[in-house]
Amino acid sequence: MNKPNRTLHAAATLLTIALALGGTGAAAQPLGARPGSTNASTSLDHIVALVGGQPITASEVRARLARIEVPADAPSSARASLAREVLERLIDERALLQVAQEQGVRVSDAEVDAAEAEVARRNGLSVEQLHQRLPSAGLTLASFRANLRDELTLQRLREREEARARVSEGDIDAWLREREHPTNPAQVALELAQVFIPVPENASAAQQAQAQQQADDVARRARAGEDFAALARQYSRAPEATQGGRLGLRTADRYPTLFWDAVRAQPAGSIVGPLRSGAGWHVLKVLTQRHVDLPEPTVTQTEVRHILLRADNDAQRQAAVEQLRALRQRIVAGQISFEDAARQTSQDASARDGGRLGWATPGLFVPEFEQAMDALAPGQVSEPVVSRFGVHLIEVLQRRDVPRSARELRDAVRALLRQRKADEALAELVREARARTYVEYREPPQ
Repeated sequence: MNKPNRTLHAAATLLTIALALGGTGAAAQPLGARPGSTNASTSLDHIVALVGGQPITASEVRARLARIEVPADAPSSARASLAREVLERLIDERALLQVAQEQGVRVSDAEVDAAEAEVARRNGLSVEQLHQRLPSAGLTLASFRANLRDELTLQRLREREEARARVSEGDIDAWLREREHPTNPAQVALELAQVFIPVPENASAAQQAQAQQQADDVARRARAGEDFAALARQYSRAPEATQGGRLGLRTADRYPTLFWDAVRAQPAGSIVGPLRSGAGWHVLKVLTQRHVDLPEPTVTQTEVRHILLRADNDAQRQAAVEQLRALRQRIVAGQISFEDAARQTSQDASARDGGRLGWATPGLFVPEFEQAMDALAPGQVSEPVVSRFGVHLIEVLQRRDVPRSARELRDAVRALLRQRKADEALAELVREARARTYVEYREPPQ
């Protein structure tokens, strides 16, 4: 299979829908319940806006609001303001969908089928069981599939804008220079680990000396190369000692000033201290220190293999989905190995290697393939996944965390900048669409 580069995809994905239909009783719903929803409040539904003659209903606004965590004590004015913001987002989406239709962006029935199967899989359901759950989520089957089609259409539109975006080496150089030496702690992503040696409030001189000596000893051993996490588990008296002393990744302004002042000029891996606070002695290890915009210094790679059936139209895609669904059942049942099935069935060049695609870094595959791959645990086999290349079965073999190379860092920055340019292009599309689309507001959303 070709491995085209791609950037980060839109935040609104099928995961939203998976969360909506899980057995936890979550109230969230994808893109709102369209007209035809079976929600109990449908009888009280009404149109709150028209976008190019297409209605947006109060139930759609309520469904989108259900996906947003709002404090129980939030004032009514804040809730009303949030409802208006949600309505504006729905109007933007509806305008973008009209742009996509005008520009010929299409999503096939087979792609919707595959997305439906993915939602079912993420919820631990069969497709039939998923259909049975839809009324409790306030959706009919028709409205649910329409929501899926809309999400996929917006994703295709975004992918097109990302593919058009151009990022030069100079753009990357300038972006990296701007973030090379951040001084504002709110712009620094910092993770520390600590060994904490407490000093009682009324400690005697001997107790204080003993605590300081122990802290000095820990710092010396850490600088000599001993495992810091093991030292933390053995000597630290802080709650995070069982996690090797890790204090968590956060912006530097959320750490004590004492810590930030001591580590601000220190690279990752440095041992700092002992530092004296009112509570005792702290020995610190800098695990991560970088500008908040920079990618993480390590990346999770996935070893993956697949089976690909080429498909050029809806009929071929549907046939491929059915063929691979039956093949998956044989693989899961142990009747054939994935490797043998790939050699016998796959129409990709990787077939001779049992479908192996090697170690993949994030962003290597097209979004629909990567989303399905990321959702799998090692050893799991996906349901059929439709992409621009055809229909796939995917198996994750294992994962590993590795340091990013300089090239991988630049590729990650390129992807980020391309995503931002796509955001700007989509925002311009929305502005243009809304400028020429008649939007009529009816009753304010509640």
